[in-house]
Amino acid sequence: MRLSTYFLPTLKETPSEAQIVSHRLMLRAGMIRQSSAGIYSWLPMGLKVLRKIEQIVREEQNAINCHEVLMPTIQPADLWRQSGRYDDYGPEMLRITDRHDRDMLYGPTNEEQITEIFANTVRSYKDVPQLLYHIQWKFRDEVRPRFGIMRGREFLMKDAYSFDLDKEGARKSYNKMFVSYLKTYERLGLKAIPMAADTGPIGGDMSHEFLILADTGESEIACHRDFVDMSWSDYEVDFDGDLQPVVDQFTNQYAATDEKRDPEAEKALGDDLITARGIEVGHIFYFGDKYSSKLGAIVTGPEGEDITVEMGSYGIGVSRLVGAIIEASHDDNGIIWPESVAPYKVGLINLKYGDDECTKACDDMYGALSEAGIDVLYDDRDKKAGAKFADMDLIGLPWQIVIGPRGIKDGIVEFKNRKTGERQEISPDQAIERLKG
Repeated sequence: MRLSTYFLPTLKETPSEAQIVSHRLMLRAGMIRQSSAGIYSWLPMGLKVLRKIEQIVREEQNAINCHEVLMPTIQPADLWRQSGRYDDYGPEMLRITDRHDRDMLYGPTNEEQITEIFANTVRSYKDVPQLLYHIQWKFRDEVRPRFGIMRGREFLMKDAYSFDLDKEGARKSYNKMFVSYLKTYERLGLKAIPMAADTGPIGGDMSHEFLILADTGESEIACHRDFVDMSWSDYEVDFDGDLQPVVDQFTNQYAATDEKRDPEAEKALGDDLITARGIEVGHIFYFGDKYSSKLGAIVTGPEGEDITVEMGSYGIGVSRLVGAIIEASHDDNGIIWPESVAPYKVGLINLKYGDDECTKACDDMYGALSEAGIDVLYDDRDKKAGAKFADMDLIGLPWQIVIGPRGIKDGIVEFKNRKTGERQEISPDQAIERLKG
């Protein structure tokens, strides 16, 4: 992509309304613009990151045989009355009436909707278990939306739902999703800490929230250092097998946040205690027959008996992850994207606009990178070098290639790692091979 034709409205100054790092940098890097309180438009650069995160989440859900559906944003109020949550949910739910005076709502979550689908579709125990998910926009009317997309009113969420014949099967589904979440966050370049959590308005008796480490996190985490040191790339996980030992490895270790911290347990850990800040990016629940019993999710068992299925729900804040990654990975100059979610892998900078040799060398490099399948953002604008460097650091692409008159004479380019700041002078072919690797 040529930056001269790209829609990237960067800002030099930080908007006064931006209180946290991710909000400031997303506005300055031209990723989002506010539409109204807590509601944002996603511009090309921001949308590209959002879609990459969404795809990683999708791939990891598919890997555990969780099937994608797409449910509507607007739901009938009668479904929520059946479950008993319509009046209980509170003012965060946006309630509306259509032209026929039917009560509707803008869905904050989808337990009722997916349970109705299952109840009207699945009849036999032979068709259970089932794991279903969708990635859809949600709306919760926060009383004080703030921190940009981190606590907005409209947000993109992956929510999944499990249906099992008994508690043992439901726990297996829960464990499968637990491990899947840890793998998902690692692919996103994040360290996620699972915490035992309250179930809130979702309900149920087993729940974990996942927090990623960030200096600007909203909660203080205390945990065993094994959480931070462990890498899922070291594991071969069989999702069809018994995942309980893997889950136990995490849940048996100490991890607590805010009011749930235990001073005595922390003292006993000694040097193994890690304290840090964290941001919630996922929440999973097991709630038995809370919804299935009220909405008729019943299947016929092997002996002809009626079985009310056991359920769980599993959420990941996809749009929230964009901000969370920035909170966890930035410096004074701007964003530092992990390669897995970066909008482009490399930024190509023409150091001397208007110089024929520089233009030809940059055009050739741009063509070679594109032909090699490397996603490149080419800064071919008529701007000073300092402005180009500042913008490229601000938007945080993992690599930069700088081409100027001196390098052309010596047959080299400057190759920069955005995260470490390390610079090397190498040949154009070497740069391409490094990026391909």
